[in-house]
Amino acid sequence: MHLKIHKSGTSFIVAVCDKDLLGKKLKQGNTTVDISEEFYKGDIVSEEQIIEVLTNATTANLFGERAVACAIKCGFVDPECVIIINGVPHAQIFCL
Repeated sequence: MHLKIHKSGTSFIVAVCDKDLLGKKLKQGNTTVDISEEFYKGDIVSEEQIIEVLTNATTANLFGERAVACAIKCGFVDPECVIIINGVPHAQIFCL
């Protein structure tokens, strides 16, 4: 999976996507999502590394079977809150 961290002051946004989704455009109805290299392309990491980073994330944006399953497995995402866009699972995490 790709992991990229975007820092802004004291907070940071974690972007995670399955390797095969990088650079793809998902379309469903009026929704179009670009899984851009600019936002998502980062280090290729393990599930354990993603869990470690999510623990301290302010916000996270996840695309793909593996990425979303990882966040569900470690309790960061409720499976009922996952949406599917053009057959691809998507979840967001916000720490308030």
